[in-house]
Amino acid sequence: MHTPATFGIIGSGWRAGFFARLAALLPDRLTLVGAAVRRPEAAEEVRRTWGVPAHLSPAELVRATRPDFVVSAVPWAVNAAVVAEAVEAGTRVLSETPPAPDLDGLRALWARVGDRQAVQVAEQYLLMPGHAARRAVVERGTIGTPTSVQVSSTHGYHAVSMIRGLLGTGFEPVTVRASRHTAPLVDPLTRAGWTGDDTPRPATTTLATLDFGGPSGLYDFTDNQWHNRLRLRRILVRGSHGEIADDTVVRLTAPETVLTSTLRRSQLGHDLNLDGHDTEHIALDGEVVYRNPFVGLRLMDEEIAIASLLLATAAWARDEGPAPYPLADGCQDHLIGLAIDEAAAGGGTVVTSTEAWAR
Repeated sequence: MHTPATFGIIGSGWRAGFFARLAALLPDRLTLVGAAVRRPEAAEEVRRTWGVPAHLSPAELVRATRPDFVVSAVPWAVNAAVVAEAVEAGTRVLSETPPAPDLDGLRALWARVGDRQAVQVAEQYLLMPGHAARRAVVERGTIGTPTSVQVSSTHGYHAVSMIRGLLGTGFEPVTVRASRHTAPLVDPLTRAGWTGDDTPRPATTTLATLDFGGPSGLYDFTDNQWHNRLRLRRILVRGSHGEIADDTVVRLTAPETVLTSTLRRSQLGHDLNLDGHDTEHIALDGEVVYRNPFVGLRLMDEEIAIASLLLATAAWARDEGPAPYPLADGCQDHLIGLAIDEAAAGGGTVVTSTEAWAR
């Protein structure tokens, strides 16, 4: 019988809790063996809520538990040092995004651990069911060669990962042009819930174009767009033979024949379906292009994506599967995200450099 993969968590915050909860839901595939935190009082809280031993350093966690891998879920400012310490203690790492806060930090982290090929990045967006279905349609060649991607959904490196992943671009220099605009907007929801405040306040929108030397991207993000339901999410993938606009797919299928179809999600639990509220699959023209690997666990899309990444990392850590999202890709995403911020702040053009991880 295949034994569950073992892992530890460094950190105890909101994102770390996702990994702990998902491990508890997948006991036949994942075992959380411990955690590392900085403060004794946090260690006591982890022991009580997660039911695992808590240690006061990543190295101590690795020495005590010898996990297949650890998840670094700590603030930006300290993440690079934590990742490097865990790697140097002898384990593989799944690092939260971004792997370092700035370009100097990315370069230093790569110089320290990059050649070891021991770090993956927890970039989960293209593993969310809707995006995974769109990516599957692109990879099947349904819309021909992808040429441009427009994303108005999430910020910075996350949006960049979607653009790069759907275009299939690598580590080439990117020309970034960006600007920022401020307008009034009601912000009724935050991560903490409803605010009860319907007063419009200034909200900043960042617009950027990304030129990959042929393929292109358009980035569009408004403050708190993750939670603010007054701003719809939009994604457009254009190809040589058609395009995907959100859940609509249009393509040339034969001479003088353009077809329009819809990506349809099979959602259990509606009306008289008594199989529980769950995503089952997503299909295009009657053919399943994405299937939820966790039917029965009642996971929201974000949890499906994180669980998929956790299991892929576990397989990689045991040399049983490919690298799900290598450190080089996470560094490249943030490199371009930083260029967007720089171009927007100056209202000009920034061309990214070719870095050491571009190999």
